[in-house]
Amino acid sequence: MNESQFPHRSNHHHPYPYNSKSRSGRTNLASCVVATVFLLALAAAAVAVYFFLFKPKSPVIAVNAVQFPTFSVSNGTVDFEFFQYVTVTNPNRDEFSHYDSSLQLVYSGEPVGIVFIPAGRIVGGGRQKMSAKFDLQKYPLPLPQKAAIGGLDDGATVGGVVPGETMEIETRMKLVGRVRVLKVFMHQVESRVKCGVSIEVTRGTVLGFRC
Repeated sequence: MNESQFPHRSNHHHPYPYNSKSRSGRTNLASCVVATVFLLALAAAAVAVYFFLFKPKSPVIAVNAVQFPTFSVSNGTVDFEFFQYVTVTNPNRDEFSHYDSSLQLVYSGEPVGIVFIPAGRIVGGGRQKMSAKFDLQKYPLPLPQKAAIGGLDDGATVGGVVPGETMEIETRMKLVGRVRVLKVFMHQVESRVKCGVSIEVTRGTVLGFRC
């Protein structure tokens, strides 16, 4: 019989054609993994940009001066009018809106009173000067301070106050507000500053302050 009558089977024919589908599935899986890694890297980069460029920062409060236009100590009580001048800087790119802000006075460890600061806005990267006024009338001095200031009137005192005597009060300013991030999200921020003010009691002269 002639050999040419028999069909010839190619050695290149694979008996399992589904292997090509398996290779295609592995390729698709690899593509999905690469896409997932890329998306994760993109998300991480976006978070990094947000934290370094757009992360809301608290405003910066700089106390410029404190003044006592009126100040007097007599009969164991103190009266004064107090001003604190500050500059507030908004370090954010977006506007800072402040509200619920206040200035508190503390004397001899005890709260004397509180005054609220009107709400306002500071543009991104801008600065705003502020002032807060506080009036204190007939506030009783603590017993140790009474003994130190004007405890005796022996001719060396003026109005019951020993010349050169000093007293110290503490101011606590709080600024609370919101910063709009990327024109969409609102983030609450808060800043505080605390200062000690030393006063010469006979004239109400500010000897110095530290914050």
